[in-house]
Amino acid sequence: MTLSAKSALTMDANQEDRAKAIRDALRDAIVDRRLAPGTKLSEAEVGTLFDVSRTVVRYALQMLAFEGLVHSERNRGAFVSNPTPEDARQVFASRRLIEAGIVAEAARRLTKADVEAFRRHLEEEDRYKASRGPDARRAEIKASGDFHIMLARVAGNAVLEKFMDELVARSSLVIALYGRSGVSSCGHDDHALILEALQSGDVERATEMMLHHIGHIEADLDLRTGESLTLREALNL
Repeated sequence: MTLSAKSALTMDANQEDRAKAIRDALRDAIVDRRLAPGTKLSEAEVGTLFDVSRTVVRYALQMLAFEGLVHSERNRGAFVSNPTPEDARQVFASRRLIEAGIVAEAARRLTKADVEAFRRHLEEEDRYKASRGPDARRAEIKASGDFHIMLARVAGNAVLEKFMDELVARSSLVIALYGRSGVSSCGHDDHALILEALQSGDVERATEMMLHHIGHIEADLDLRTGESLTLREALNL
């Protein structure tokens, strides 16, 4: 039994729901790049912000650790994961392997309803790109990642969808730490071209475009870091 599973056994259903809500709030703040890599996640501070016990906070942090978004250091506490350059290479190598397979399966299963859903999503990305300010930028970055998760969902494999959810989250951490441009590297034009190839049934072209797209994201990385908000600011509490 894992440590997080043991923690869950010590909580009632309401506490477990609260822990999952805290996990989701912290996860969104990490993925949206409001919490920078290396930020300390104090159990006491998180507990105070959400008015819960440390047991509940600990379970939330353990769930994030399982996803690779948080790591714990003995006698120091929990921190937002701080991926190394090698971690970054492995994340994008994994995406190349997994997303090539997702594209092939999504092309086979794509329906008219799926195409319409993707088009609406691309319109949403356009709206965020046309907007200004940090909130719009974070929304654009999230919407860009969601495109890839939608593809995994269309592929019809729940395990792959979960992997993509985690890989997109880890990619956001990598981009937060190493991104050069400060803007979404997950270009809308690339997404539109991938969808076009999928819709026409050209799996080879769609796969080529996806691999090019992932390479484009990775090419925007360097070793510079950005400033972090406080925990309270990042959670808007």
